[in-house]
Amino acid sequence: MKRSNLRRIAGSGVVIATIGVLAVGGALEASAAATGTVKTAGDPLNVRRAPTTSATAVRTVASGTAVTIDCQIEGSSVAGTYGTGTLWDYVPALGGYISDTYVYTGRDERIAPDCGVGSGSGQCAGACAAEGQYRSSDSHFLVYDTNSDGYSAVVAYWLKGGAGPFYVWNSGGEGTKVDKAVTVAHGSWVFYKVCVANYTTGKPDLKSCSDGLTDFAA
Repeated sequence: MKRSNLRRIAGSGVVIATIGVLAVGGALEASAAATGTVKTAGDPLNVRRAPTTSATAVRTVASGTAVTIDCQIEGSSVAGTYGTGTLWDYVPALGGYISDTYVYTGRDERIAPDCGVGSGSGQCAGACAAEGQYRSSDSHFLVYDTNSDGYSAVVAYWLKGGAGPFYVWNSGGEGTKVDKAVTVAHGSWVFYKVCVANYTTGKPDLKSCSDGLTDFAA
């Protein structure tokens, strides 16, 4: 069965202005996980830290593997088994995203809610070096610098109620990672973006920021 990767669940693209409202709606939607099967020509499929082909491949998954999809998000375009599309699937068990063009679900529609809550990680927009991940189990931000672009990687984040922005920097250069605990109340929400900037102790000029992600402290 040929599947379209372009249809969206009604209302899934709504932008919510406040973190608290987004948290409530997102938590309800994110529970509706779906399943699929990876289908390639035989080669293993890259699992990436963010929904783009330029993001770091954290592992591979074999063709024929059944996966549980937590949510879906638009990313870079990929030509795969089921055509060309920009939809990516977040698979928590694999620790990242796979292109939906390589996933068979038996349904001719989008099958999971938009990513945003518990969706793992993001990458700064364009050809830049920053990748960021919020680990909800112990409220840590992991900030990666993947290549030499002249900027530091940085996560800017806001807490429930709008406090912020606060920053987690990685100024260590190409190939480095910073793992930093941040104070987020148990069960509370954090909204963040992954960017690059010149390191400063003041307010940075953020560049190439990702779309905002919302997560929670478990």
